[in-house]
Formats: sequence, C-alpha cells, structure tokens
Amino acid sequence: MGTLVNNYIFKALESYPFDLEEVMEALNFALSYDDKNTMALTLMGRVYAEKLYKYEEAIVYFKQALAENIHAFEVYTPYINTLLWNEDYKEVEDFIDFALTVKGSDKALLYLKKAILHEQLKDYKTALTFIKLAKEHTFNSEFMADIVIEKERIKGKMPKKKKAKATKKSGKTSKNKK
Repeated sequence: MGTLVNNYIFKALESYPFDLEEVMEALNFALSYDDKNTMALTLMGRVYAEKLYKYEEAIVYFKQALAENIHAFEVYTPYINTLLWNEDYKEVEDFIDFALTVKGSDKALLYLKKAILHEQLKDYKTALTFIKLAKEHTFNSEFMADIVIEKERIKGKMPKKKKAKATKKSGKTSKNKK
C-alpha cells in the first residue's frame, strides 16, 4: 500500500501547481489509502493556502500533518507562510520558537521566517537581528544570497534617520556666520 500512496503523491507533486485538477485527484486517492500521510496532508494544505486562499482550512491540514509527525519538515515552511498570510502572528512566533528546538530542523530558514514575521510587525531592527542569525546558520551560498536580498528589502523599509537634516541645517548656519 505504501508504494501506491507514494505513486499518487509523486503524481500530485509533479502536477503541482500547474494542473490542480490532477493534483486534487491524486491527493484524494493518496489520502483515501493513507489519511495520515504527512506529505499528502501538506500538499493539500498548500493547495488550500496558495491557490484557494482558504487559510483556515490549510492550517487544519498542516496541523494534522504535524500531529502525525513533528519531524515532517516539509510542513514547516508552508505552515509558517500560511500563518503569516493569515496574520496569526502569536501562533507563528510560537511555532517557530518550537521548531527551532526540533533536532534536524532548518534553523537558517526558521530564523529567516522569524525575520519576516518581525518585518510584518514593522519591527525592522529585530528583523535584522534574526537575519544575522539566519546567516550564521546558513551553509549554502544560494540560500545566503536569498538572505542578503531579504536583508536589503528590510533595510529599505527602515525609517530614514533625521540626523542628515540636522547636519545640513548646522552647515547652513555656520556658512551664514562667516
């Protein structure tokens, strides 16, 4: 039975996101054979979140997958994204904090998601702190490039310092005195 379920999951993964009818058919077959399969539950949650924008339904699928296996790391990113889109900030922070304690979880990705959470909360300084932690836990150049892009975006949102205006004013004053 495991092979049959996996065949349906592979079919769904291969079709996602281009042929949603095929994805749903394959996922429904996979879940009818094994309603606790974390990969099938995760992909079903992604369909609800990313394509149907039904975040609450998606969250149910992600929680079900995590209840089956807390080490189902394929759930972490789409679950966090969905919580962020649904503006469930306390829940996403609690989940990330928990996920950081799970052995084998992608710490760099989790710190990056925590930075994005603080960016959404307009706490840019804290977001940059988590960007730094994400960099420390990154061990591939491609993801490091992604982190640098995120850092620049966050920096671009930070309010400009007003000291520049004060310097210009004091410069004009000293010129007038001469």
